Amino acid sequence: MNAIDLFRLDGARALVTGASRGIGKTVAEGLADAGCDLAVTARALPALDATLRAVEERGHKAVALDGDLTEPGAAAGLVDRAAAALGGLDIVVHNAGTLPTAEDGSPLLAPLQHARQQDWETVVTVNLNATAALCRAAHPHLAGSGRASLILMSSVAGLVGTPMMEAYAATKAAQLSLTRSLAVGWARQGIRVNALCPGWTRTDMTAFASETGPLSDWLTSHVPMGRWATADEVVGAALFLASPASSFVTGHALVVDGGLAVPDGGLAGHPKPASPFASA
Repeated sequence: MNAIDLFRLDGARALVTGASRGIGKTVAEGLADAGCDLAVTARALPALDATLRAVEERGHKAVALDGDLTEPGAAAGLVDRAAAALGGLDIVVHNAGTLPTAEDGSPLLAPLQHARQQDWETVVTVNLNATAALCRAAHPHLAGSGRASLILMSSVAGLVGTPMMEAYAATKAAQLSLTRSLAVGWARQGIRVNALCPGWTRTDMTAFASETGPLSDWLTSHVPMGRWATADEVVGAALFLASPASSFVTGHALVVDGGLAVPDGGLAGHPKPASPFASA
C-alpha cells in the first residue's frame, strides 16, 4: 500500500450527523470521494437533498435520515437506522451540534450571568447528552467492524476561553474528555476514537459572526493566520482520522484553527481591536 492508498476508504460504511450543510456536508462529500457509502442526518429530510446528490454523483450509496437530537432516543435511533440501511458501520462522524438560538433561528450570545437556563439545557442536551447516547449506540456496530473510527466534532471553543458562548464551549470541552475516555476504554476492541477541533470556520452557523465586521475582525485578530477557515479546510483532517493513515492514532484532538489555540500564539505582534463584548 502506498501513502496515498492509506487515505482510501473503499467499501467503508459511514454515518455523518449534521450533514445538510457546512462542515458536515463537506465531510460527507470527502468520505464519498475516499470510497464510502454514507448515511447522513439532519433534523429534516429535505435539507439533505444536496448532500445526497453529491454522494450519489460520486458513485456511492447515500441514505438520508431525519432526527431531532433534543428528543429522547433520537441519537441512538439514528445510529441503528444507519447501520440497518448500510449493513453495518465502520465510521461515525458526529458533527451535529447547536448554539443557543432565538425563535427565528439566529444565535443568542450572552454572558453566563445573563443567559437563560433553558438555553444552557438545550445546548447540553444536543451537544453532550446526545453525543453520549450516539456513542453508546454506535459501540456494538463499530466493535464488529475491523476498521472502526469514531470522530467527535468538537471545537477550538473547547480549548480556549470563549466568552458569551459558555454553554457551547463547555459541551465541546466535555466532548474532548469523552473522546479520551472512550479511546482508552475501547482501544482493545479495535475502535479508534478521536476528536476534531475546527477553529473559526465560515459556515451558515457562524454567519452571524463572520459577516459582522467588528466581531469578525476581533475574532480573526486572535488567529495567527489572520483569517477564517473554509469548510473544505477541515475535510483533510477528518479523512485522516477516518482512514488507515491514522491507524495508530486514538484519543487525540486534532486542531484545525490557524494557530488560535497555541498558547499566547495570538499575542505576538498581532494588534487586536477592542472586544465587542467588553461592556457585556
